[in-house]
This record gives sequence, structure tokens and C-alpha cells, in this order.
Amino acid sequence: MAHVPVLLHEVLELLNPSSGEFAIDGTVGAGGHAKEIINRLGPHGTFLGIDWDKSVVDNARRNLSGNGLQKFIIRNGNYADLPEILGEEKLGKADILLLDLGFSSDQLESKRGFSFQKNEPLFMTYSDESIPAYSVIRQLKKWELANVIREYSDERYAMRIAEAIHERGKKEPIKTTGELAEVIRMAVPKNYEGGRINPATRTFQAIRMYVNEELVNLEIVLQNLGKIVRENGRVGIISFHSKEDRLVKNYFRDMARKGEAELITKKPIQATEEEIKENPKSRSAKLRAIRIKRQAT
Repeated sequence: MAHVPVLLHEVLELLNPSSGEFAIDGTVGAGGHAKEIINRLGPHGTFLGIDWDKSVVDNARRNLSGNGLQKFIIRNGNYADLPEILGEEKLGKADILLLDLGFSSDQLESKRGFSFQKNEPLFMTYSDESIPAYSVIRQLKKWELANVIREYSDERYAMRIAEAIHERGKKEPIKTTGELAEVIRMAVPKNYEGGRINPATRTFQAIRMYVNEELVNLEIVLQNLGKIVRENGRVGIISFHSKEDRLVKNYFRDMARKGEAELITKKPIQATEEEIKENPKSRSAKLRAIRIKRQAT
């Protein structure tokens, strides 16, 4: 399944990439947003694409190569490390930073255990250096696991699910997505959410976000925007989770109050009904954007 970039028109309109500018896509993935941004940078532009998932970096490099840019770099890395990456590549601050925090459709094909619809090893990690999910759930105490599930997904049956996982672990460690999904299914009521979503959906999301420290990494990059983007530069962040959006909203609001940024979007931009029909995943996407005014003192 091809990954379709969400809110593409809105990203281009709000961030307005122009000839000769330097743009960063910190979650480059298959390059859907990046390709259109690069087209607007012109031959004198600079582009830096980063992705934490090593398996997609080579594909992104192939998909985006031959663009005629003055400087074109694709790297495997975490966007939380952008200040260090910019230093290593001898690049100054960028005119544009885009982060799409969504989960790529390509990653469902990575055999890393992100989907409960396939029976795969329970890794759930973007990076080979991260601790796999099967180890994490074995190490967490029952109440700790319940807190993770509740905190990252608002799952109302978090304690029941955590207890079931804990009890199963006493007999035999859970090592695959199929085993985890079955334990969750047995732990919740048969009429879970009226059949609207799979019982494993929220728990899988919560464990993935926790294992990859997704909120931690997002907060780090928000704290360092002044080291990444120059004055009058634009920052756009697309989130799909309420806690991600709240974090972005609060940081952007505080920067605006301090005179460090101007809110380009006072309210989050969401997908049109037409886009949602074509790409159902865009339903929960929220885009917020700011313009950097001055650096923090």
C-alpha cells in the first residue's frame, strides 16, 4: 500500500517553500511531502531528509534523487538530534522544518510487528537500537504497563489488558503480534466499542509510542526549534494523537507569548471531507504551523 502524504496542499501553502531556501523534512518516509517541497526549492535550494527507520532511508533517497538541488542529503537519524545532525553536515539553520508524526503505511510492510493484523515478531521499533516491545512488556510491572496503555491511548480497559498480559507472561513470554492481539481480545468485553475498532488498536498504539519514546522526542525537538530554524523560518507539525497535538499547541502558544514566534495557524488545520474520502487516515491529522520571529534568550 502506497503511503499518501496528508494535508499536502495545506503544508505547501502554509510553509511556502521558495527558490533557494533550505528545507528539512524530519520524517521523510517515502518522500510524499518532500518531493513537492523539493520541486519548489529550485536548483539553488538545500534539502535535508531524515528518518529514524533505516529501512525507508534508501527508498527515500531513490525516490527523491535526480532533483537538481544544490545540496541534497538523506540521513538515517532521529529528528530529536537535528541540532547535532546540522552540525555534522555543516549546514546552518533551515528556512523550513516539517514533521509528519503519522505512522507510514510502508511500515506495516516492514515485518517489525507494528500491525496486529499480521503475526510477526513483536519489535515495534523504528530503530534497531531501541529495546523491542516484547522485552518492554516483560520488564514493566503490571501497574506500569496499565499506566502506559492508559496514558498513550486512553484505553478504558487498560488495567484488565495489563493484567492479562502479565498473567500470560507468567506462563510463556509474549513474542509475536498475534499472541499479544489474542491476549488483548480475550481481556476486553465481546462487544468492545460496538465492533467499531479492533480491541488491539489502542494498546498497540500505546506500546509503540512508549517503546519509541515518541512524546519525549517530540518535546526535545520543540525545545530546540531555535537551534534548527532561522528567523522568519517556518515550522509545520502534523500530529495524529491528542497528546502530540496538545504538546505542539502548548509549545507554539508559549513561543508566541514570548515573542519568539508568530502563529501561522491559530487553530489546527484538518483534512477536507474530500481528502478523508480518498485517504481515511487523514481524518485524525492536525497541522499546526509557526513562523520564528527571534531566538530565545
